[in-house]
Amino acid sequence: MDYSEEQIRDILELKEWISEEIEKHQKDIERLEKNLVILDSVIKQSSFSKASSFISKGEQKGTTLSDKTTIPIKRSTDNKIIANAHVTPDEVVIIPSEGVTLDTETHPFKSFFLGRIIGGMENKDNLEVQNGKISENAVINCIINKDGNKIREILIKNYRERERVNEIINTASWSFSRMIENSEK
Repeated sequence: MDYSEEQIRDILELKEWISEEIEKHQKDIERLEKNLVILDSVIKQSSFSKASSFISKGEQKGTTLSDKTTIPIKRSTDNKIIANAHVTPDEVVIIPSEGVTLDTETHPFKSFFLGRIIGGMENKDNLEVQNGKISENAVINCIINKDGNKIREILIKNYRERERVNEIINTASWSFSRMIENSEK
């Protein structure tokens, strides 16, 4: 099929425009990713109580927790206990405190806590399954028990690493605090 000079010129212009758009959006994505890293750093430094401060110092970094440990999850603004995390070597069970209502539809529960944090861990585990490092039944698993949309408890199985417990609890503190603020608006 032959194209006229005008059609070829239009095709080249379209190609150039698409290339420019791709480059522009790649720069925007890089800038957004850098900003996310900065925000994550600020959030971790300013609004979280480190879960490791509640875990006995005798435990080594990178290992799972022994026995059962209860870690209070505090609201970042006033340090009020809004939930408790019951941690065993096999699972983390997060139960909201009495009088605290956490709705699964309130932002940022699904997008940040489930999507970005738990989903990110799940993606990493799935890669490790593909690479033969872990079995399929060792992939992190999150179950939300609820009444309607109200969270009764969150069960997270196969966390496998203490660092993950720290991240789950820190993220729960931040997410739950924002959820409470958003529901009060």
